[in-house]
Amino acid sequence: MSYFMEVDLHGLTSAQAKDKLDETLKKLPKGVGELTVIHGYRGGTTLKEMVCRYKHPKVQRKILGMNQGTTVFLIKKE
Repeated sequence: MSYFMEVDLHGLTSAQAKDKLDETLKKLPKGVGELTVIHGYRGGTTLKEMVCRYKHPKVQRKILGMNQGTTVFLIKKE
């Protein structure tokens, strides 16, 4: 059974957001199948672009959320 988590990057710089994503994925509990990344879109696209370019070994695939301010990371099964 898999479940999901969220991480909110609002108000962070790209460097801070990358660090937060790294830390979140490093500490991700077993069984999490999706990580919804909330980056927003009204204040600009810098965070959204960083999230789209972001790479991590645990991330299998990225899907743009139905909400323009989110991206869903599908997590590889362990």
